This record gives sequence, C-alpha cells and structure tokens, in this order.
Amino acid sequence: MKYIALLRGINISGKNKISMSELKSELEKNNYRNVSTYLNSGNVIFDSEIDNKEAIIKDIYEIIENKFNLEIPIFIMTAFELEDILINNPKWWGTDNKEIYDNLIFIIPSAKYEEVYNALGPPREDIEKIKEYNNSVFWSYDLKNYRKSKWWSKTAGAGIKDKITIRTANTMKKVLELCKR
Repeated sequence: MKYIALLRGINISGKNKISMSELKSELEKNNYRNVSTYLNSGNVIFDSEIDNKEAIIKDIYEIIENKFNLEIPIFIMTAFELEDILINNPKWWGTDNKEIYDNLIFIIPSAKYEEVYNALGPPREDIEKIKEYNNSVFWSYDLKNYRKSKWWSKTAGAGIKDKITIRTANTMKKVLELCKR
C-alpha cells in the first residue's frame, strides 16, 4: 500500500536535522519500498506491506530515534486518504490567489479536531478561514495580515505543536502527484 509520512518540525532553522537521503536509505533498509521524499521538510512517500498505520508510525519513530537521535511526531496517511482530503477542499482553498496563504493542518492521532480547535480558538474571520474535514483542517489566511491571525502564532505553541503538522496546499498537491507516479 502507498503511504505518506509527514514528519513534524524537522530541518527548521537548523533544528531537528534529518538528511532526507539518509532517511530514505534507512527506510529502505527496513523493508519500505519505493521510498521518495519531497522537499527537505519531512514529506516521505513509500510502499509498505504493513496494513497498520500505528505500527508504521512506531517503526519509523524508532528508526528516526536510533539513526538521528530525535523524537519526532509523525503523521501517516495513505495516498487514498490524501486524495480524499484534497478532493473535499473548500472552494476558497488552494486557489492561485497570491494574497492568500493556503495550508492543510494534519492532526496527529490521538488528538482530535475539537482539541486542536479549543487550543487555537476561533479564527479571526476577517483574516483567516478554516474548514475541518476528516480530522484535518483546511486553513487559509490573508498573507499581508498573517501576524494578526489568531491561529498563526498559536500553531507553534507548546500545548498544540506536537499534535499537528502543517503543509502548504502546493506541497500536498505535489505529494499526491508523486504518489500517482
């Protein structure tokens, strides 16, 4: 089955460094096939015979901990699940409007949308929009005013940061495209 792993908070400002080529090699040594990465921000595509996302998360977590001495939150989904999410995006999300920044927030199990929403609070409606779908959140904000966004500053907060991982609309569209090759 085709899977996507999103590693949270790696290779940002020199912190939590993981070489994507070394990670790819380690995953291949551990029976993951057709491994590829996209960008340097922890987007990994692979095939696995394992039909249990929790087991895959545990395995990849241990690989990263042993190889890179890091404890990194990991979100796993199938290519089918990503496609379903992207098909169900709101009309305002993922457009070519350069004044709007479109993100997709993936909620890392066992966290739930309600927990994330309660931690972040309601979005500032004049600057940002959200829509929950299947325990993920489409989130767009006005690029000029992003610092005034309620969610922008809070997504990196200590109470929530390890429960979510965020990717741009373009990144996730590209990851899905790579899954189909």
